[in-house]
Amino acid sequence: MSLFGQQVINGITLGSVYALIAVGYTMVYGVIELINFAHGEVYMMGAFFSFTMVTSMGLSIWVAFPVAIALCAVMGVILDIVAYRPLRNAPRLAALITAIGMSIFLQNLALVIWGAEIKSFPRAKLPPIFSKVALTIGSIQVTWLQVFILGVAIVIMAGLHAIIHRTKVGTAMRAIAQDKVTASLMGINVNRVISFTFAIGSGMGGVAGILVGMYYNAIWPTMGYIAGIKAFAAAVLGGIGSVPGAMLGGGILGMAEVMGAGYISSPYRDGIAYAVMILVIIFKPAGLLGKSTAEKV
Repeated sequence: MSLFGQQVINGITLGSVYALIAVGYTMVYGVIELINFAHGEVYMMGAFFSFTMVTSMGLSIWVAFPVAIALCAVMGVILDIVAYRPLRNAPRLAALITAIGMSIFLQNLALVIWGAEIKSFPRAKLPPIFSKVALTIGSIQVTWLQVFILGVAIVIMAGLHAIIHRTKVGTAMRAIAQDKVTASLMGINVNRVISFTFAIGSGMGGVAGILVGMYYNAIWPTMGYIAGIKAFAAAVLGGIGSVPGAMLGGGILGMAEVMGAGYISSPYRDGIAYAVMILVIIFKPAGLLGKSTAEKV
């Protein structure tokens, strides 16, 4: 029972991170129907930006954290302007191939800058309280770092919900997701809103990268590939294009992965993400909260 309880805590922590990345995927897909495979690399860059600022520049983690998020947001806007905007009216396959190309480019760029070896995230630079236990229930322990990760995820999700449903730019995002042409005719600057969507989604990916670096104490240039695939699986599980679905999918996937590692075998944890995605596609193609739509021909 203690193992189960501890795995639940670990699953919630991991699921929070997957949800942050998955929401970035699903926001972009919801607005322009593009699966941005470079999103995992933006997540990786977030970890390395904060790592570099803390280790090489000597900045506090509390300064590096928001600056790294801002850099990831800018990177998302640049990706949109340079790689995706010129293909806005091209067949979807062209944009998809471009996304894969940008993913490979960013991976190799990170390899050139930071090298291939695994870097230890400077835990000594983190507040000492993060390594202490916040709550003990029997033999189950919750650290302050886990509380911090969950708290950050909740605050960001609440902020995103407020942006989407209570602001003009959120209304514009929802309008573009429904019909870009009509939204444009109503006076909405479509390209600017799409860039804003990329900025928000990429910033959330950067947050996830920093939190993973803090939690696992290890970052490497190809870490975005597996995390990106798992977050994509989470988005599919919840219903690609649905922000609440991405949150739900991230939570379920994190829990399934941790439970599988704890009760089956740790090496199978990556395979569990793919298995969950395949099962959902077979039995509920639209995802748990997604809606089936008819393709017009």
